This record gives sequence, structure tokens and C-alpha cells, in this order.
Amino acid sequence: MPQGQPSVVPEDGLTTRQRRNRPLVVVHTGIGKGKSTAAFGLALRAWNQGWPIGVFQFVKSAKWKVGEERALRVLGDSGEGGSVAWHKMGEGWSWVQRDMESSEEAAREGWEQVKRDLAAETYGLYVLDEFAYPMHWGWVDVDEVVAVLRDRPGTQHVVITGRNAPEKLIGAADLVTEMGKVKHPMDVGQKGQKGIEW
Repeated sequence: MPQGQPSVVPEDGLTTRQRRNRPLVVVHTGIGKGKSTAAFGLALRAWNQGWPIGVFQFVKSAKWKVGEERALRVLGDSGEGGSVAWHKMGEGWSWVQRDMESSEEAAREGWEQVKRDLAAETYGLYVLDEFAYPMHWGWVDVDEVVAVLRDRPGTQHVVITGRNAPEKLIGAADLVTEMGKVKHPMDVGQKGQKGIEW
């Protein structure tokens, strides 16, 4: 295990062990590919540690068959590692505007479920996939999200993905990565493909 040395040791009264085990809010944002992929990588690590995992898909269509879901469900059912629960928020929204009103309602209902699960300390890791969008669009109140995450009990880690993560969320998060795009096959007209996009 790497033994990195922090550049700053805060005067917060915590021991090194307490500081190391502090629950994190992680945000993956930006226009580049890989935000959800990175979050599901964290889920694999959490599964290996035996943590219960809750995945909440906020925007991608509930009809999509994504590889990460199948893999994590198989791992969760394997009897090894942590359990995995996968929640799809209604019909979702899949880059084509459909019934935005029902999508907004589904996102709000999904956030209410996340709040209930955080209060009950249901999971060790929450993957709130594409949750930056409902905040960006004003469907879910950013101030409420920040307050709920700040005041969550126990040692629950939360990772939020999606473009346009609000500045207040970024300011409140412990770890923020902005994915940038240098080049993408879609730039030259190539559509998404199996094994790469899903």
C-alpha cells in the first residue's frame, strides 16, 4: 500500500487514522468521457472491501442494459464482497428530450430515496450516477444536497457523476475530478459502441 505524505496536516484534532477513515463526497464532472466509469471503479473497490453499495441512476434510460450493472449485480450476488442494490429512476432521460416533467419527478423521488437511505445508513458507498444534471437543471435543490451530505451519519461515502456539477457541490466535496476531452470518436462521426460506451 502506498504511503503518501500529505503536503498539509490540518489542525482538526483528528488522529491520522481518524482523518484517513473520514467518509468522502466525491464528484466526477466535466465534458470528457469516464465519469461514470470511474465511479463504478470505486464501486468495485468498495465491493472488494465488503461494503454494501447503492447505485442510483438518475438520468440514463432505465431501459439501457449497461455492463456495469450486470457485472456489479453478479458480484453482489456472489456471496463474496459487499452487496449491491441498483436503482433506476423511472424511465430516465437518454440524451433525447422526452417527457421532462416525469423525468424531473423521478429524479426528485430518487433523491428522496437517497436521503432515506443516508439517514438509515443503508450503504457504505452511494453511486449517484448523473446526479449533477438534476441539480444543474434545478430539479433538486443544491443547498439541500450539500446540507444532507454534510450532515449524513456514519461513514458513508458518496460519489456523484455528471457534467455541470454546481459550484456549491464542488466546494463541499472532498475529492473533485474534472474529466476533460482531448479527442473522441464521435468528433469524426463514429457512434458509441458495445464494450466502450455500454
